[in-house]
Amino acid sequence: MAVPQLLVHDAKDNVGVVVVEGLTAGTEMLCVITHDNTDFKLRVEEDIPIGHKVALGDLKAGDTIIKYGEDIGKMVGDVSKGHHVHTQNLKTKRW
Repeated sequence: MAVPQLLVHDAKDNVGVVVVEGLTAGTEMLCVITHDNTDFKLRVEEDIPIGHKVALGDLKAGDTIIKYGEDIGKMVGDVSKGHHVHTQNLKTKRW
């Protein structure tokens, strides 16, 4: 069985989390939705470190980000599918 490179908790999530070291641009990732153990493929468009988020679809400034089935913040910049979602384009609601 192949090892997933991206985990998504819930089908409603619009970001997933990289779970392997050394993920490089152009990789066709195996992504697993942990809630129901389904999987899908997604091409990552840039190098993304382990533990960081990847956009599952195109995201626009103002969009609410859902991770683990919960609202974790708002986009402050646009990000295309397969790109890095992090502090440069996401504002958390925690502070």
